[in-house]
Amino acid sequence: MKNQNILVSKRNGSKEPLNLEKIHRVISWAAEALENVSVSEVELRSHIQFYDGITTSDIHETIIKSAADLISETAPDYQHLSARLAIYHLRKKAFGRFTPPELFEHINKMVTAGLYDAQIIQDYAKKEIDELGEYIQHKRDLSFSYAAVKQLEGKYLIQNRVSGKIYESPQFIYMLIPMCLFAHYPKATRLQYVKDFYDAGSLFKLSLPTPIMSGVRTPTRQFSSCVLIECGDSLDSINATSSSIVKYVSQRAGIGINIGRIRALGSEIRGGEAYHTGLIPFIKHFQTAVKSCSQGGVRGGAATLFYPIWHLEVESLLVLKNNRGVEENRARHLDYGVQVNKLMYQRMIKGGYITLFSPSDVPGLYDAFFEDQDEFERLYKIYEVDDSIRKKRVKAIDLFTQLAQERAQTGRIYIQNVDHCNTHSPFDPKKAPIRQSNLCLEIALPTHEMNAIEDPKGEIALCTLSAFNLGEINDLSELEKLSDLIVRALDSLLDYQNYPIKAARRSSMGRRTLGVGVTNMAYYLAKNGTKYSDGSANGLIHRTFEAIQFYLLKASNQLAQEFGVCDYFDDTNYAKGILPIDTYKKELDEVCSEPLHLDWDSLRADIKQYGLRNSTLTALMPCETSSQITNSTNGIEPPRGYVSVKASKDGILKQVVPGFKEFKDNYELLWQIPNNKGYLQLVGIMQKFVDQAISSNTNYDPARFNEDKVPIKLVLQDLLYAYKMGLKTLYYHNTRDGASDNQEDDGCAGGACKL
Repeated sequence: MKNQNILVSKRNGSKEPLNLEKIHRVISWAAEALENVSVSEVELRSHIQFYDGITTSDIHETIIKSAADLISETAPDYQHLSARLAIYHLRKKAFGRFTPPELFEHINKMVTAGLYDAQIIQDYAKKEIDELGEYIQHKRDLSFSYAAVKQLEGKYLIQNRVSGKIYESPQFIYMLIPMCLFAHYPKATRLQYVKDFYDAGSLFKLSLPTPIMSGVRTPTRQFSSCVLIECGDSLDSINATSSSIVKYVSQRAGIGINIGRIRALGSEIRGGEAYHTGLIPFIKHFQTAVKSCSQGGVRGGAATLFYPIWHLEVESLLVLKNNRGVEENRARHLDYGVQVNKLMYQRMIKGGYITLFSPSDVPGLYDAFFEDQDEFERLYKIYEVDDSIRKKRVKAIDLFTQLAQERAQTGRIYIQNVDHCNTHSPFDPKKAPIRQSNLCLEIALPTHEMNAIEDPKGEIALCTLSAFNLGEINDLSELEKLSDLIVRALDSLLDYQNYPIKAARRSSMGRRTLGVGVTNMAYYLAKNGTKYSDGSANGLIHRTFEAIQFYLLKASNQLAQEFGVCDYFDDTNYAKGILPIDTYKKELDEVCSEPLHLDWDSLRADIKQYGLRNSTLTALMPCETSSQITNSTNGIEPPRGYVSVKASKDGILKQVVPGFKEFKDNYELLWQIPNNKGYLQLVGIMQKFVDQAISSNTNYDPARFNEDKVPIKLVLQDLLYAYKMGLKTLYYHNTRDGASDNQEDDGCAGGACKL
């Protein structure tokens, strides 16, 4: 049926009457086999928005939005109806038709246009590409949720970000990534690896981070999600740090910056010729560097800065993100990680004092803070009674209270337990101490301060991330093959990518660090009938993360036998036969008595004999963005509602929790959880096996407390309990604020490490 009163502008510029029957056919196609969706309801909502002269593109977008607006708990399948309509529209924009082109034709066209890496055509014969073209399953595009398609459009699909022109559809991403990463494998085996990885990605068994999804296959070759830069106490080092920030922010990476060495305000310079302006001017300098690039239109730059709680300027640093105060003494567009250890906590518990120093005045103290806890305590107590050293004494409880208050008010004052980062670490702290984490607090890697932009000893740590989608794992034995696939792919990525700074290449080639995490854990718990809060999931999580770490180590051990160990393997505890199961916080045994189920003795023997290809294998990142692609719950976090409403640069995106129809009653929503204790136990159990760190949050509902106010005492108790459970890092402090429980932000302050 044509509506003669409304004329439609077609892509070629001609006009014709609006054809409602054509629209009806498309919506009916999108609604096939879905429950509780109404084609007529979508049509009705769309029709009232049509107008004379409307373009075919605007018609499509109006229909899509009308369907997406209907997504709800009572009608969750509208997220698939709207997604199918969005895929239909996306393909029409990209190819001028619904059916995608053949793989060889598509690659040739994209290489010619300079949008794909020309190496692809050089590495693969037409016969091989045609075989992969036969294997690709474009119908898998129809299994995305609406939020996934919008994220793909906004961040991952290759496009002209000025004109909005899109050049590919999703399945090409999943096929081209392994084609690039396995191109150097022997021809006898590489196509099978490509096919297996394609299946793992496109069937959502694996979740890939933004830099990989948006970048691998393009001429740009920088795909590490996280960059860790250690700044020294000199102008040369500060300038080198700033330059490194700009280069890596522009190439999609989130940044962690260690500023703890920089001397405090008023310190002598050149023997007293001048006095130091302190950290804040340099922090503002770094803030400018971070915000100078938009990461190719994919997201804004973001960074977390780290410093020790005993730094002489700590009281000024803690309030840098606070909304009170003036611009001169604030740097609100960065996040901050405060570094703590056992001695600092003990001073608080015992009602003692913390003495603040400028690192430049206390030789050896800063290094010992990370390398040797006994030596740190010895030096610290010596310097405390040395009257010749500038210092300030503050009550420990007052300082920790200020820390807890700022963490609560801003949500983004993070915690790094530096002793746990070094005593339960893949690295020998005497050889390669961990002095910082990254943007999202899941990476724990060695760095060496940059004293010049091409310092021959400098080392900028990169971490290349991905995640297992626990919701799609039906048996833990599946993790063995998936681990082999992801370790091979990410290890290949280290050689495939470019390094704009030599210090980053030196670190990546020497350490070959990977960080494989998990997403969709809330669905995994619900599917298995367990909860965050009551300890019922403790055994399940122990078994799961034992398998994850075991099979990843096994995969890296196999790669070491094929390609050799990483150059700096001797810097690791693995080289001494020490595994994560040997160094975890034994207080965990009080909350989880699950035994080990896999043959760690044989694995230990194999590692001692053949080594590892990769210094690290695991890190748990937030997965904010990539969880939408795989229709998963975020990382290890409980959802706030059954339908999450995520604000992104593409608008409001509704996403229904996976397994809603079958497992709704098994889900434990965030604000139903009575306290943080059960969650922190689970994170501690994960940390037993995870060799880097974990983006773990604490959550508070003021309505549970007198006068709707969360007691600071409780926040401090949670910090202590997290320490007791062996957590290395704490990320967000979330407070229920009365807004919709479903509302969530997309991304970590725009940073790449959300995965």
